[in-house]
Amino acid sequence: MKNSRDNSQEETIIPPILPTYARANIAIDHGKGVYAYDQNGQEYLDFGCGIGVNNLGFCHPELVKTLTEQAGKVWHTSNIYRIPGQELLAKRLAENSFADTMFFTNSGAEAVECAMKMARKYHYENNAPERYRIITFEDCFHGRTLATIAASGQEKLIKGFGPMMDGFDHVPFFRDMTKVETAITHETAAIMIEPVLGEGGIKQVSSDNMQILRELCDKHGILLIFDEVQCGMGRTEKLFAYQHSRISPDILCTAKGIGAGFPMGACLTTEKIGRTMTTGSHGSTFGGNPMAMAIGNKVLDILLADGFLDHVEKMSYDLRKGLMTLRKEQPKIIELVRGVGLMLGLKITIEPSVFVAKALQHGLLVIGAADNIVRLLPPLIIEKEHIDEALKKLTQICAELEQDLPEQRDDEM
Repeated sequence: MKNSRDNSQEETIIPPILPTYARANIAIDHGKGVYAYDQNGQEYLDFGCGIGVNNLGFCHPELVKTLTEQAGKVWHTSNIYRIPGQELLAKRLAENSFADTMFFTNSGAEAVECAMKMARKYHYENNAPERYRIITFEDCFHGRTLATIAASGQEKLIKGFGPMMDGFDHVPFFRDMTKVETAITHETAAIMIEPVLGEGGIKQVSSDNMQILRELCDKHGILLIFDEVQCGMGRTEKLFAYQHSRISPDILCTAKGIGAGFPMGACLTTEKIGRTMTTGSHGSTFGGNPMAMAIGNKVLDILLADGFLDHVEKMSYDLRKGLMTLRKEQPKIIELVRGVGLMLGLKITIEPSVFVAKALQHGLLVIGAADNIVRLLPPLIIEKEHIDEALKKLTQICAELEQDLPEQRDDEM
């Protein structure tokens, strides 16, 4: 029996949750469209999307209807049975991508784990078991499992969790990706990269550099893996970010936006790689269950509807144009604007956490990232009025932050 407490003294109640998050002191109670509301009814314009997850905003009526209808049928069955919704979603994703086959997961990290297993198994089955190493890039982020933090290699992720899983070679994010070739050895199985780095500061791999990576992989007989967990599913104006280039990967990881808030992901690949993943080589209890597949299919209905991605492109143009104007007006706070589609970043002169906190005070949800970046990841359903509202808030935020900057002395100017 727990000790009784003296209720006469006010005390802080610590919930029985691991303290792994530096949480803002608000709790989102409900949402509608592009707006979130906390327990006190305070309204927030959501330009964070749950870190690129809520691509269709809050409580999208078609998703609510789909979820409710599926809940009355069946939530979960094992993958030891056929799942028609899974077969349908796989067929549709294949028709709209490079892929021939895929594996459904619950998260992005699981999709990346599947990709890494595929790369190793492919070379094993092709009489090259020594090929197991994967080249990754500085500031990348591929997940929080032991394997995916080893793939990222960042000190803040791996500290305290050693020894690290072997098999990863980290290289800089080169302006000229031909330099990656120096890291390729007879043990290299694949190159893995995010077409647009999210946590790493909204850095985009150019179409030319994608072409270079593709040619290097073909030259050395290794695989090209794209991690599109954050940048995929319409976020960059295309269904997949690689579609801005002329090339295709061998394996692609997607999650976040594919479920628009429901936990799901997928690892897409070609037939020549997929056929090496034989019965028992991989599995998932929840991955690809009927509920997830119903929602995934509905998300795809919406993303592929006539004019939807055109709308994303137009909103992206309007938002970027406004942000570029703001940068010119607030050079002491905003150094540059970068990104693609509705995956944009403001490189700022102050700590991102300070900017994020100030934005919260103004009812705007944004997210920090590496390289002094504040990420703007609004729902893909935003309209011009929401962009105008966000720009107005950002203008006020920058003005207040500029007032807090220390004054420059004459000898510093």
